[in-house]
Amino acid sequence: MKNIQLGTSSIEASQLALGCMRMAGLSSEKAKDVVTASMDAGINFFDHADIYGDGESERLFGEVIKDLNVSRDQFYLQSKCGIRKGYYDFSKEHIISSVEGSLQRLQTDYLDVLALHRPDALMEPDEVSEAFYELKKSGKVRFFGVSNFAPSTVELLQQSLSDKLIVNQLQFGLQHAGMVSTNMNVNMENETGINRDGSVLDYMRLKQLTVQAWSPYQFGYFEGVFIDHPDFKELNDCLQNIANRYQVTPTVIATSWINRHPANIQTIVGSMNPKRIKEISQSTGVELTRQEWYELYQASGFTLL
Repeated sequence: MKNIQLGTSSIEASQLALGCMRMAGLSSEKAKDVVTASMDAGINFFDHADIYGDGESERLFGEVIKDLNVSRDQFYLQSKCGIRKGYYDFSKEHIISSVEGSLQRLQTDYLDVLALHRPDALMEPDEVSEAFYELKKSGKVRFFGVSNFAPSTVELLQQSLSDKLIVNQLQFGLQHAGMVSTNMNVNMENETGINRDGSVLDYMRLKQLTVQAWSPYQFGYFEGVFIDHPDFKELNDCLQNIANRYQVTPTVIATSWINRHPANIQTIVGSMNPKRIKEISQSTGVELTRQEWYELYQASGFTLL
């Protein structure tokens, strides 16, 4: 498993992270199998959020780690907060209480990373800064990040923070490649050339924030997985052809496509299937050629001018 540096921090994390949203509802034994398979595959970074399963995902993970007797310095924990039922909340009180709840459920003294989950239109940067300062000073959070933030919102928040943000979670994959396609259609009067994200990928690289790619295999608005889907025959044929060359699966190639980008993206894998986790972990050992990367890009429905 390849490791990457997260932002400008001291964290050397596995390029693949396990997203624990779907852990809620698993039996203790199945959850243990998932965590064990992840660690055996070299995954040392686990992504949570206080809302995943209304906290059940964090609680179950905490029980599993305790049962497995894994030393806390052997893995990294990230959680997110800010989404509440019917609204978003970046108030100091909510951020601190959310972290306290996550720490209790995860049975740990600290988070390696705390990320703000979705932009709160009522965000007061100075208030967020106060919350971050108290959490850092108390040793409860080591580093901070955001999720689904535009460059301008990152700037707005960063100007009030003493610590540099290190991650931004963004959806990215072969069917969510707008961050790439927009820049390749700059100054073109076509639909793809419309800049909807403020050139967020370039911004992340300029500011040395790590992009964490969530739902990398989804298409549309959570409509399904594009791999083996009949509506994406050209893409799946291309994935299979390249997979045959490397003697891996199409899912591995779809992940390698993300890994190949020079931004050093960390892909968040949300599978709760130990065999699938082991399969996907092969992706960091496959480096696609430039030609293969563009073949997949075009097979996904994008065109080169």
